[in-house]
Parts: sequence; structure tokens; C-alpha cells
Amino acid sequence: MHNPAQPDRPDWTIIKLIQWAANYFDSHKIDSPRATAEILLAHALNARRIDLYLHYDQPLNSDERNRFKALIKRRVSREPAAYIVGCKEFWSMELEVTTDVLIPRPETECLVERALERIRPESDQQPKFILELGTGSGAVILALASENSRHFYCGSDISINAIQVARRNATRHGLNARVHFIVADWLTAFNVQSGLFDFVISNPPYVRSGDLVKLQPEIQAYEPLSALNGAEDGLQCLRQIIQSAYLYLKPAGVLLLEMGADQKAQLKQIISECGQYEDIAFYKDYSGYDRIAAMTKRKNCCGVG
Repeated sequence: MHNPAQPDRPDWTIIKLIQWAANYFDSHKIDSPRATAEILLAHALNARRIDLYLHYDQPLNSDERNRFKALIKRRVSREPAAYIVGCKEFWSMELEVTTDVLIPRPETECLVERALERIRPESDQQPKFILELGTGSGAVILALASENSRHFYCGSDISINAIQVARRNATRHGLNARVHFIVADWLTAFNVQSGLFDFVISNPPYVRSGDLVKLQPEIQAYEPLSALNGAEDGLQCLRQIIQSAYLYLKPAGVLLLEMGADQKAQLKQIISECGQYEDIAFYKDYSGYDRIAAMTKRKNCCGVG
């Protein structure tokens, strides 16, 4: 079978279609071909993936087969499966995603884990004020809010469309009363005199602009490149956040950032030149790449607070 028009006979069962589609995706070098076949077929049938195996020998009618074929064509055209089905799982939460937001990546769960390590040890039970910059779909701030209800959470993004997606995700998971979203260009919407936040967290754009053309076709053609473009050196947004976040942090407030796998040395230099942080630490992701930078506002920091 060589094209998506083939699975068109009435005796095609769910398991046969999964096997055919997985082979077809594999021949077109689509990542995770079996899982992709399951995700798209479940979407076409308005079912859960587990339901496919509970009814593996069920034949599909022509409408169901046609819906599945249409989804296969979209994926082979390199449209990401998450955009096709309109959602992506992150931190065990199903999140709406549109082309206005990046698709949440597994490695970003490392940012959530490191943030929770810093937030959880507090024994004074005082609520913390936690800000995520560049929230996109809201994945990170909603994951944090889902783990602890006593803190105050805020997510900001320069894109009003992204904020609308994040708000819908908050509502979907019953977190809309706990997490507030605002349209803002990094920290510029906040009062620098306030020293508002205990934690500032961000997964900002950190891809070098010259490397954008090297990204997968799925990313180049469908994901918002403005959410990836870190300018010529990939460090523009990281630098801006590091050089300003301490002004908005309370004493001993913490800044946590996701970064590119090859940016540790440069970030160390930026942090050192800023001179407003201590207890600087770097952490690796699940693949062993440097991915998270954490730092604490210096006790004798000249910033407000």
C-alpha cells in the first residue's frame, strides 16, 4: 500500500488501519509513526486511544475511513499532530493548542520540576507570587498551579491570541480562578518599584535566527517562529530577562529559565556580568542536555525589594 487512498475497503478494521497508517507514516519519515496513527484515528472516531484496542476488530464505515484519510494527508504534509487534533498532553493535562502557541515539549516539564522543587520546601505556608513570562498555551504556569492551590499565579505573553488559548486551558482544568493572564511584553507591564514576585519563570525564545531554517518542516511551516527566535545569538530574550527580573523579584526571589542545550557558558557570563544573582545552578533535561538555569536574587542586590 503506497497512498492514503488504499485503506478504503469495508473490511478494514481499527487494528488494520493502525498498522497500515503506521507503516505509511514510517515510509514518509514521520516521527513516532505508530503513536501518530493511534492519535489521529482516535480523533477521527472521537474516541480515546485505549478504545482503539478495546474495539480493535471493529470495521470502520466509509465516513470514518474518509475522516482518517484526511488526517493522514495533513500529517504527511508535515502539519503537527497536536495542531491537527487541537490538543497536546503536558504534565498529565490535556491542553488546547493552536498555531498561535508553541506545542509544549516534554523537556519543558523539567522546568516545572525544578520550579516545584524550589516552591515546595517552604514551611511558613505563606502564599507565593509566581509569574511565568511568555506563557503561550499556559502549560508551565497551569502545571504549577495544578500542584499547589495556595499560591498566586500569573502568566504573561505578548500575543493576545496566545493569552486567549491559555485562558481557555485554565478554564478547561478548573484553574481560571487561581491563574491570571495578561498581555505584556516581558516585565514591562509591571511596576518596577513593587518587588512583586517570589518566582519568575520563563521558557523564552532561544533559537538563533540563523538556525530557524534548520528546524523540522513541522516547526518552520506551522509553529509561531516569533516564540522561538532568540535573535542572532539566540540569547536576546534570555539576556533581557536576566538583566531585568531581579528588579521585580522579592528578596531571595528565584529566576528559572529554560535555555538552549549549548548556551550554558554564555548564560553564566550574562548572569555574572549582571551581578545581581547568587546560588546559580544549571540542570540537565531527560536527554542529558543542559536545559534549565536557576538563580536567586542577591541578598545585597541593588534592585528594589
